Amino acid sequence: MRFLPIRFQIFLGCFLNFAVAIAIVRAQSEGRLGASLEGPVRIPATRFEYLPLGPLSLDPRTGIGPDEAATIALYSNPALRAIRDRRRLAVAQVIQAGILPNVVVSYARDYVTGGNTAGAVTAYNLSAGWEFSALIPFLPKQTAARRNLASVDLDIAWQEWQIAENARTAVYRVLALDAQTRQAREANRGLQESTDAMRKAVEAHEKTVLDLAAAEASSQDSRATMLSLEQDFERQRLGLNKILGVEPETKVRLRAGLMLPTHLDPPDERDLLANIESRRLDLLGLRKGYESQDAIVRAVILAQFPKMSVAFVRAKDNTNVQSSGFNVAVDVPIFDRNQGVIATERATRQRLLDEYNQRVFEARSDIAVAIADIRALNRQVAAAQEALPVLERLVDSAEKAREQGNVDVLSYYTARNNLLQKKIQLIKLQEQLLEANTALEIASGRYLPMNRALQPR
Repeated sequence: MRFLPIRFQIFLGCFLNFAVAIAIVRAQSEGRLGASLEGPVRIPATRFEYLPLGPLSLDPRTGIGPDEAATIALYSNPALRAIRDRRRLAVAQVIQAGILPNVVVSYARDYVTGGNTAGAVTAYNLSAGWEFSALIPFLPKQTAARRNLASVDLDIAWQEWQIAENARTAVYRVLALDAQTRQAREANRGLQESTDAMRKAVEAHEKTVLDLAAAEASSQDSRATMLSLEQDFERQRLGLNKILGVEPETKVRLRAGLMLPTHLDPPDERDLLANIESRRLDLLGLRKGYESQDAIVRAVILAQFPKMSVAFVRAKDNTNVQSSGFNVAVDVPIFDRNQGVIATERATRQRLLDEYNQRVFEARSDIAVAIADIRALNRQVAAAQEALPVLERLVDSAEKAREQGNVDVLSYYTARNNLLQKKIQLIKLQEQLLEANTALEIASGRYLPMNRALQPR
C-alpha cells in the first residue's frame, strides 16, 4: 500500500491529540459533579461490629440467646448464601474490566485459476492489527469495576447486619410470646378451676345460674386469649427457625434466665448522628456505588474518542510483487458520538446521588423516631407496672366481696380479665421496647450493648 502524505499524517496526529485532550478534560470536569460525596471513607475494622467480643459457646442443651441466634443466622441462613453469590459476579466484572481486546490476524490467498496465467503466482495477504483506542477508557473501567466490588461487599455486609438483627428480634418475640402464653395459661387454669367450683356450687344450690354463666363466659374469653397467643407463639417459633436456617420441626431452646427489660437508656442522639455516613454499611455501599458510576461516566465520555486500529500488512500479488506496510482504521464520529450512553450513565449517577442523600435523611429521621419510641415506651412500661398492683388489689377486694355477697360475680371476673390483659400488655410493651432498640441499632449502624444481658433494670 502507499504511504500517506506527510501533511496528512501531521494533521491526523494533531486531530487525535486534540480529541484525546477534549475527552480527558470533559471526563475530569464531569467527575467534579460528585464532589459532595468526596472525603475519606471509614469502614469498620470488623464487618460484624455488633457481635460481642470473644468466642460464642453454642450449646443446644443450654439454649441460645440473641447474640448466639445472630451468629447462627449469619452462618446458616439460606437467604444470605444467595446474597453472597452476588460477589462472584462483581469479581467477574473486575476480571473482565482488566482484559484488553485481542489482536486481529487475517490471512488470505488468491489462487490463479484461468486467463493469461503466464508468470502468474498465487497471491496472499497477511495482516495483524489491534484496536489501541481501547486503552483510553481502560483505567476508568477498572476503577468502576473495583469500586462496584467494594459496593457489593458493603451491601452484602449490610444485608448480613439486618439478618443478624432480625434473628435477635425473633428471639425477643419468642421470649415475649412465651411469657404472654404462660400468663394466659395460668389465668385460664385459675378461671377453669373457679368455673368448676362454681358449677358444683350451683348444683348444691349455693350459687345461681347467672353466677355460673358469668364464670363460664370469663373462662371462655380467657381460653380464646390463650389459644390466640399459642398460635402466635408457634408462628413466631417457626419464624425463628426460618431465620436461623433450621428445619421447622427443630425445637430451638432459649437460654434460661433471659428476661425482658423494663427500662432502656438510649445513647445521646448527637453521638449517634455523628459520622453516620461513615458508619452505616448501606451508606458506605452507596458511596462506593456512586464512585463506581462516576468512573463509568468518565469511561463512556472517553469512549467518544474515535475507535482506531493499526495493522501491519504483508502481501504478494499475482505478479510476485511483494509489499509490506501498515493500515490505520479510524471510526469517524459523525452520527454516533456515544451521546445516548453518556446521557444514560449521567442519569444513573444522579439517581444514585439522590438515593444516597435520601438514605442519609431517612437514617437521621429513623434515629430520632427510635429514640422517641424508646422514651415513650419507658413511660408506658412504668405506667403499666404502677397499674398492676392496683389491679391486683382490686381483684383481691372483688374476690373477698364476692365471697361475702357484696358484689356481683360479673364484676369480679371483669376485674380478673382486666388484670390478665394488663399483664399481657406489659409484656408486649417490653417487647416493643426491645424492638425499638433494635430499630435504633439498625438506623445508627452501631451495636448498643444495653440489651446484651436482657436483664431488668
